[in-house]
Order: sequence, then structure tokens, then C-alpha cells
Amino acid sequence: MNQRSPEYLHLGLRGCSPQIRELQRQHGLNPVKGLEAESCPGQPCSNASILTPQLPGSVVAHITFTLAELQTGQAEETDKYSGLCEKCTSFDNHYRERQISWCLKLSGSTMERSLKNILVLSFGFLLLFTAYWGLQTLQSSLYSEEGLGVAALSTLYGGMLLSSMFLPPILIKKLGCKWTIVIAMCCYVSFTLGNFYASWYTLIPTSILLGLGAAPLWSAQGTYLTIMGNTHAEKRGKVRRDVVSQYFGIFFLIYQSSGVFGNLISSLVFGQTPAQGAIPEKQLLHCGASDCLMATASTNSTNRPSQELIYTLLGIYTGSGFLGILLTAVFLKPVRDTQQKSEGEKQASPFWSTLLSTVKLFRDKRLCLLVLLPLYSGFQQAFLAGDYTRSYITCALGIQFVGYVMICFSAVNALCSVLYGKLAQYTGRTALFALGALIHLSCITGLLLWKPHPRQLPLFFVFPGLWGAADAVWQTQNNALFGVLFEKNKEAAFASYRLWEALGFVIAFGYSMFLCVSVKLYVLLGVLSLAMAAYGTVEYLGSKKVARLLTEEQTKPAEEGVTKTKT
Repeated sequence: MNQRSPEYLHLGLRGCSPQIRELQRQHGLNPVKGLEAESCPGQPCSNASILTPQLPGSVVAHITFTLAELQTGQAEETDKYSGLCEKCTSFDNHYRERQISWCLKLSGSTMERSLKNILVLSFGFLLLFTAYWGLQTLQSSLYSEEGLGVAALSTLYGGMLLSSMFLPPILIKKLGCKWTIVIAMCCYVSFTLGNFYASWYTLIPTSILLGLGAAPLWSAQGTYLTIMGNTHAEKRGKVRRDVVSQYFGIFFLIYQSSGVFGNLISSLVFGQTPAQGAIPEKQLLHCGASDCLMATASTNSTNRPSQELIYTLLGIYTGSGFLGILLTAVFLKPVRDTQQKSEGEKQASPFWSTLLSTVKLFRDKRLCLLVLLPLYSGFQQAFLAGDYTRSYITCALGIQFVGYVMICFSAVNALCSVLYGKLAQYTGRTALFALGALIHLSCITGLLLWKPHPRQLPLFFVFPGLWGAADAVWQTQNNALFGVLFEKNKEAAFASYRLWEALGFVIAFGYSMFLCVSVKLYVLLGVLSLAMAAYGTVEYLGSKKVARLLTEEQTKPAEEGVTKTKT
């Protein structure tokens, strides 16, 4: 056993060397309290090898303590440990009433640390996007004059498109995932501040700034969760894609709740606006798929809230954003990609190599096919945020209902996110992608045929709920798919994902002021069909490659047998 290896620590033992104590401090491990132990042997017992100490980050300790201390709970921290060394206990079997010797692997706490970091990241995003999603769903309704709201959203995702081309890999490699996330969060808060004095001179610049920060934020988030999932899977001997999918499910369960809180806050604040009269039947004829933005439906029913109420809402959103930044900066632990280090990537990549890594990844034909998935994700999110809220909800019910209806979308999205993360282990991702496509196909067909009317109030909630169930597939499975297929180039892969998703937003918001809603729905239908065909092709190529490898493995022993027979 290598005595110098940093993987081995001795906890709760007398006489440990200063080097051992320093390793304890570096790993953030404290000696087990209340243990009366014998002197430190200086190295793990020979039986420690059964605990797979070669795994990255695993820590083995040889601790001796009395049975009475276990019974009285003085060794309370031992519940984090696993891996009872049977040979050690049998060695002291004669004194079993007095003492027990365990050889322990400190890997049980890995899940606790991973889960804590995932929760910190998730709640940081929850606080930040409580403000952002609340504002995004209101942009097209609050600032409908001259299309300012839609123009701000289009500019925002244009900035995200540009930053996706080069910023994420550079920032993540230079700053790490944690500080990339913190800096990008500050860009989001600037957009909230710009809404205090909404004009072309404030919303457009802050939208660009937010867009520049969005791609690094989401690329760092995807990279962080993928590294955490892979690390935990290696330590526990689990399938990496299942753990990564589960981690994304936990994240999106909490993150998607931001839409619930953000829209609830806006509905409660704007609910103080004086009630408007009944919407004329003539105006209702131009709502839904019939809305071509030439009629008065998109503006007459808006009934813009007072400036005081808008300031109140923005103040709440700003405070929420700053809390998210503070939580992430203080409590999120940095993470290192040990796999890259083990593969010899010790030196920093050249600047231009990092800059062009996103473009270089397109040499992989799988990525060229899969870009349609994030492209469609951008299209469908833009439709819900910009068109459904304005042409269906605001047009037929009024702006005060936007928040309440969108809560349904966010709640279903959050619940389905964690559900799909679990289901993926049993059904596989292909079944979930098929489910998401089927739900959106049904919704698009229904929205084309539906004539929204205030008397059909439940339907206004049903469509966003179904939309959220399908969107949960795209958010969890798309991210997990990119993280697993392009594991060696995670930063560039997630940057490409955000690039194409941003392109979908830009295109959708760009034509929003010029096309009828029915045309937009047909565009959605076409992009969805192409995306599913491309995804099916990637899965087919993957299964074909696996089958070929299995065939080669099976034929190789047979060929070796024939060769031996001839000799």
C-alpha cells in the first residue's frame, strides 16, 4: 500500500503525523469525536485494498473504537462511512465485547456533498430566474408599444447567440464553473434594473448584456452537473448517464419552480389593478391562432398597471436576483474535472484553440444532427412566452391572468423534470423524447383549432400544463444527452446547445411581429418533425455502432480459436 498516497487518511487516531493532519485539513475532514483509539499505524491496513482505493477522491481510514462508544452514539459521524473490513473485526473477535476495528471508506459522504452543491446551485438559479421568468412573460404585454418588449427579447437572445460562439469555453477554463455562474448572474440582474426606466436606451443595452452572460451561465451549469454526476457514478459504480440525468432532474425540479414564484408574484402585485370591463366579442374573434397583430386585440385588453405597481414588482425581483448571487458565491463549492486531468490535459489550452472549440465540435456529425433539438427548444419557449401570453391570455382574459396561467406551466414542468430524471433509468431517453413530441404535437393541433373565450377558463390552464410536461423532456433529456454524448468536450457541447437554442429564440421573436399566430404554429410543427427525425437518426447510428462492436467482440474469440487450431 502506498503510504504517500493522498487517498488514505487516518481519523480519530492518536499519534498521527503532521502530514496526515494536513491531508485532513485539505480534504475538509474532521477527526471522529469521542473516540479513544490506539496509536496511528502510519498506513491503512492491508485489507484496505478491498475498498477500491484507486477511485478518484476515495478516502480510506483505519479506526479503532469501543463498542460502548458506538452504543452511546459518541461515534455519531460513522454513519457517513461504509465498507466494514471483516478481517479486522475477526482479528479482534476475542475482545469483541471491548473493541471493534473497522477499515472505512469515506465515500458515503460523497453523495451528501454532491447533493448539497446541486441544491445550492438549484436554489441560486431559483432566486435568479424568479425575477427573469416573471419579467420575460410580461415583456410583450407591458411594452407592446412599437414592439419594444419583443425587440428586447429578440436582442437578448441575439446576444446569447453571439456569446455562445466563444465565451463559455474561455470563461469556464479561466474562471471555473462557479465564478462563471456568479458573474453571469450579475448580467441577469442588470436586465431587471433596466426595466425600472424602460426605454429603447435601457432595455436594449441590458438585454445585450444579459444575452452575453446567458450562454456562459448555462454552459457552466451543464458542465458542473455533468462533472458532479460522473464523479458520483464512478465512486458508486453506477451508470453515468443515469446519474447525470437524475441530477439534471433534481436541478430542473427546483429551477422550474422559479416560474411558479415569479408569475405568482406578478399576479399578486398586478392583481391590485382596477378590474377591466368585459372584452367585446368582436375583439375575441381576433384572439388565438387568428391573431395577426393587425387587429386591436393585442393592445386593447392589456390595461397596463400603474407605474407604482411596476416599481414594486421590479424591487421584489431585484432583491431575489441579488440573493441568488449571494447564495451561489458563498456556498457553492468549485468543481474540477478530474477526468480531463487524468487524461493528461495538465496544461491550459491555447487561446485560439479554446476560442474555436465550439466550432471544431461540429466535425462530429452527431452534433450536426442534434442541433435541431435546442433549435426547437428555443422556438417552443419563445412561442409560449411571447405569443401564447399575448395572443391567448392577455387578449381574451387580460394581463392580470398571465401570471396565474403560467404558474400551471411552471408547476407541471418542475414536477415532470424530476419524474423524467427517474423514469429515464427504466424507459430510456428515446421513450421520453417520443412522449414529449407527442404532447407538443397534440398541443399545436389544439391551439390551431381553439377559439379562446373567457367562458373556457380551464382550457387556458390546460395548454400551458401540457406544454410544460413536454418542455420538461427537452430541458432534462436534451441537457443529459449532450452531456453524455460529448463528455470529453462538455464546455463546447453545452455552448453549442445554447447557441442553437438562442438562435431559435432570435428567429421566433424576430418574426413574432410579422406573422400570424397560425403560421407560427405551423413553423413549430415543421421544426418539431425535423428535430425528431434527426434525433432518431442519431439513436440509430449509436445502436448500429454498439451492435458492430458487440459483433467484433464475439467473432474475435472464434477467430483466435481457428488460428490456434491451424497452428
